[in-house]
Formats: sequence, structure tokens, C-alpha cells
Amino acid sequence: MRANLASRLGAVTREPGVTSQPLNPTMADMQMPPPDTQPTSILLPAGTARIGGLVLAAGAGSRYGMPKALVHDAAGRSWLQTAVDVLVAAGCSPVIVVLGADGAHAAALLNAGNTGNTGSTDPDSTNGAPSPSTAAQTAPAPSTAAHSARQHSAARPAASVLVVQITDWAEGLSASLRAGLGCALEQPDLVAVAVIPVDVPDLNTATVARLIGLSDAGTLRQARFDGQPGHPVVIGRAHWAPLLDTLAGDTGARPYLRAHDVEAVECGDLGTGADVDRPD
Repeated sequence: MRANLASRLGAVTREPGVTSQPLNPTMADMQMPPPDTQPTSILLPAGTARIGGLVLAAGAGSRYGMPKALVHDAAGRSWLQTAVDVLVAAGCSPVIVVLGADGAHAAALLNAGNTGNTGSTDPDSTNGAPSPSTAAQTAPAPSTAAHSARQHSAARPAASVLVVQITDWAEGLSASLRAGLGCALEQPDLVAVAVIPVDVPDLNTATVARLIGLSDAGTLRQARFDGQPGHPVVIGRAHWAPLLDTLAGDTGARPYLRAHDVEAVECGDLGTGADVDRPD
């Protein structure tokens, strides 16, 4: 099964310091999701600085009863895949996905693209062919935050996805954010990242696009929904190192955002921004 997955995705495992060209899957190997499952793409103007996406999906989901990276909506669509697709459609690249609890199963869902999947985590499932926008391939792990064991995957350059597996996910949200920003630091052309958790299935492309517009290295911006803080949070590169120095426990970036007068952007006209802590 693993051999079949590697063959289908064109995955190439690399040792540190060794470079190789990934083999891209062919169009014949891919199945596009139905039109109503695909976010509307928003093309950024030519010359716009590169903005990455960061999906935090490493937690065990104790209140939900399972890791939220494995949750599917009523239509059988993975929350994880939806989060990645929304960021990609808004123009974010690469999209960094931080996994931890049951990370192997979550990565299999992402690799499969979960197109038309009804919940199977089998990467060889015939109803889960990889989506051309997010199919993952293996790439070298970064050197930052060395205490976390990591594995990266990267898709085709048009919409690259980097999967980071961490072992210290139980330390809380800060561990995921630390790993994700550490990966972002190794992407020299990124000026900012749009950060979202995996448990905001109501998030849409228009909301992300509103937040990332005119972003630069000094940007520090957070979505508000009827005045309440939510996601995405856009963090410019100039803030990454000082933020990393402050991360601890399960508070994530909240103390840093408060201390640095984060810019609030109202998005209540676009969605609810609700995060889902428990199943219905």
C-alpha cells in the first residue's frame, strides 16, 4: 500500500543535504473534486509578495473526542483538506500543515486529496484520488525547532503544501505554531503567513483574501467576526522571530498579538468564524 501511494504521488525521499527533483503526478492520476466542493480561486496581482498559509492541526481534540485533522463534514469532506484548499484558493503558497496526534492518518487524508471520500483513511482508496492543487510529496525536514521530529511533504510548485509532523504536540498550541513558523523561516521568499486552525470549517476564500491583501513583512492582522477575534491571523516575517521567543503552553500567539496592537479586520459579513470544539 505504501509503495502504491509513493508511486502514485511521485514521492521522493531525500536525505539531509541531498537534493533531487520531485516527480509530479500526471493528470491521468488525478481526479478533480466536483465544482461545488472547490473554493473560488482569487488571483493576486502580478508582483504581489508571496504569502504562505499555516494550518495548525496537531492536537488530539480531547473535547471533540478525536483529532480534528481526521474530522469530516456531512458531505464526507475532510476539515483538513478544506482548510488547505481555502488557503490555496486565496493565493497562499506554500501552505504549511502541522500535524501531530494520529498524524500518519491525517497525512494520508491530505495526500489522497480526500476527493469524494466518505471518511476512509486508506491512501489507496479509489474514491480518494489526489487533488492537483494539494497532492503532497516528500521534501527535506527543516533545521529549526530541532526538538520536534518532523517530516515534510511538498506538492507541485503551483500550489505547494508542506506537511510538518511534530512529536511535542501535547505541549499545546505553541508547539504547533513554533514548528510552523520554523518551517516558514526556511522559505526565504515568504513575507507573511496566514494562520488558521483546522477547526474553522466555515472559513472561506473571501475571508482569507481580505486578510492577506496588501500584506508585508511588518503585517500583524487578525480577523474579527462581529467584533470577536478569530482567524485567519496574518503574521509578517518581521514578527516571526520575536513571536517564537514568546511562545509557551496553549496560548499560542494571543499574548503577542495583544502586546503589539494587532490590526483588527472585520469579516462578519463573510462568515461566522466559529471554531468547532465539540461534535453536534
